[in-house]
Amino acid sequence: MNQSLQQYAIIVAGGTGSRMQRDLPKQFLELAGKPILMHTIERFYRFNPNIRIIVVLPQDQLQVWKELCKQHAFKIFHMVVPGGSTRFGSVKNGLGHVYGEALVAVHDGVRPFVSTGIIDAAFKTAEEQGAAVVAVSLKDSIRELTGQGSRAVPRANYKLVQTPQCFKASLLRRAYEQQEQDFFTDDASVVEQLGEGIALVEGSYSNIKITTPEDLLLAEVLVKQEL
Repeated sequence: MNQSLQQYAIIVAGGTGSRMQRDLPKQFLELAGKPILMHTIERFYRFNPNIRIIVVLPQDQLQVWKELCKQHAFKIFHMVVPGGSTRFGSVKNGLGHVYGEALVAVHDGVRPFVSTGIIDAAFKTAEEQGAAVVAVSLKDSIRELTGQGSRAVPRANYKLVQTPQCFKASLLRRAYEQQEQDFFTDDASVVEQLGEGIALVEGSYSNIKITTPEDLLLAEVLVKQEL
């Protein structure tokens, strides 16, 4: 693989398990015999064994993760960083361990099915254009809420955003120097606030974010297809 810039993956895993209706944080739930977060890390390692992986976890989950890595003999090298009180703060903490100019992918810890092809396309687009976000088209019809009720809107005008979201490190650092805002829902919205454009990369409907019991059932089907 030819690359001119070091690649990083900041994997943000700040779940508590509330929507999953479990006591265990969702990133630690087992899927095919090991925690979901391990599957996610493996995807980026499989793409590039030389990628620098930074896992961001809540402070009170760091020891749990350490014990899980020991229990599962998980050997893929990665740095573990305590997160902030919000996703914005967590990404900023992870970004503090990215050195020099580089390409940075920010990814949800509970998206374990991202393909190496999608990761590759996102990094390449970010290297060329500065910012690249993985997204898919809507399958369902959508409606916009209005003061009078709701109205149909053309779904072709909208995309569902996934991760990874990839950026040149210098751009992402500059974006995260801003004051946090309520409308910063992802990294793209933070970068866009600088007036920068965001290139879209085609994602996959199998690149699911596991947040509910229904998602976990689907994940069990998807992982069996890959075994």
